[in-house]
Amino acid sequence: MLSTMTDTTGIDPEDSKIITLARSARARNEVPEGAAVRDETGRTYVAGTVALDSLKLSALQTAVAMAVASGARSLEAAAVVSTADAPADADRAAVRDLGGPETPVLLAAPDGTLKSTTPAGQ
Repeated sequence: MLSTMTDTTGIDPEDSKIITLARSARARNEVPEGAAVRDETGRTYVAGTVALDSLKLSALQTAVAMAVASGARSLEAAAVVSTADAPADADRAAVRDLGGPETPVLLAAPDGTLKSTTPAGQ
C-alpha cells in the first residue's frame, strides 16, 4: 500500500528527524541521494550515495549497511531524499532484510517534502 502526502505536516517527529538527516547528508556531500535509518534502539545512521569505481551503493543501502555494521538488529524506519518517484526495489529489499516487510520507507523530495511512505515489503 502506498500512501502519498503533499507535505511533512502531521508526520511523526522521529520520522521528520530522519528526513532532515537524510536531506543534510545529500546536501553536505553533494550526492544524488541522502538517507537515514532508525534502529530498534532509536539510534540513527546517515549516509549518502557511494559511487566508486569498485563499489556502488545507494544512500539507503549504505545507511542500512552502516546500521548492520554497528550492531543494529532491526529497523524502525528508513528515509531517502531523492528526485526519484519511488524508492528503488533494491533499497526496499535492504530495509526489509533488516527491518522486516512492514518497515516504512519514507521518500522525500530534495526540499524535505514527504512524497510517499511505502512498507519495505511491497
